[in-house]
Amino acid sequence: MQLAKYFILLSLSLILTNCGDKSTSKQLSLSINTSVKSLMLGDTLNLSINNPKNLTLGSVSYEMDGKPIDHNSILSTMTLGEKTITAKIKIGETTETITKTIQLFNNKIPEIYTYEIVNTFPHDITSYTQGLEFYKGELYESTGQKKESKLRKVNFETGEVLKNINLEDQYFGEGLTILNDKIYQLTWQAKRGFIYDVNSFEQLEIFNYGTSKEGWGICNDGDALYKSDGTEKIFLLNSEDLTEQSHIEVYTEKGKIPSLNELEWIDGKIFANIYQRNGVVIINPKTGGVDGVIDFKPLKKLVKQHSKLDVLNGIAYHPERETIFVTGKNWDKLFEVKIKKR
Repeated sequence: MQLAKYFILLSLSLILTNCGDKSTSKQLSLSINTSVKSLMLGDTLNLSINNPKNLTLGSVSYEMDGKPIDHNSILSTMTLGEKTITAKIKIGETTETITKTIQLFNNKIPEIYTYEIVNTFPHDITSYTQGLEFYKGELYESTGQKKESKLRKVNFETGEVLKNINLEDQYFGEGLTILNDKIYQLTWQAKRGFIYDVNSFEQLEIFNYGTSKEGWGICNDGDALYKSDGTEKIFLLNSEDLTEQSHIEVYTEKGKIPSLNELEWIDGKIFANIYQRNGVVIINPKTGGVDGVIDFKPLKKLVKQHSKLDVLNGIAYHPERETIFVTGKNWDKLFEVKIKKR
């Protein structure tokens, strides 16, 4: 008799549990409507609730990536990329929460840039260049490949190595940037980077990555650091503790730009090499929108052709000369160029 009562109580419990599941938004068939399938910067959102069962709905509030928005917000001051819209809907005494993912595209077609070669300088053909940057008129370079990765200070006019340290064999060196007399060097898949004194190359600290997948490129705006991880994302790092504060996603009017590699900050924009493309995109750091594209493909034909020759990688801006220096992985030349709109 006691056993029979137990099964009756268990059955009632299951029935009550299942009844509770039916009150979810999925069972209610609620969803978020947008006015168009794809959205661009500057568009009006025009949100509404799809309510096929004609339920009596109370107040509705919306958020985008956790920040309150109106149902008819103009998307003019937001970063681009994948966004999560959340709607909180009052139904009687309960509040239902539903979400929808959208993509926000740039609202302009990128300008196409070409270049003029100003000078050509020698470059170490054995250097698998990953990062390149001028600091106080001196050129610094980070190179990759396990057992071959280096940090260097180089005379850009002669190619002479002025200072060099080798990374430990297990590390694959990646991008570098220099801020306040400190060199920040990334590694590829070890999830860590190194900080050095710019004058002595003494290693000061080791820092770990956050949610970014890998270390590819890094630059700075004089205050904060920007880091790429081989995706369409660029992460904003606090220069004090190297924590990832936020990120932008790099988009054109057609879609995202993945494989962002070496980065350089030039006149308020981020210049990013696209891995395997021999080209550079010019990015608005506030939105992630691509303002321009530079085609550097012809440069690869001007360097020595050999079995280890690889793609363009290495962008360094010389502020006094107002020129850009570019090279590549195992290239024997360093090109000084000026860019111009086509």
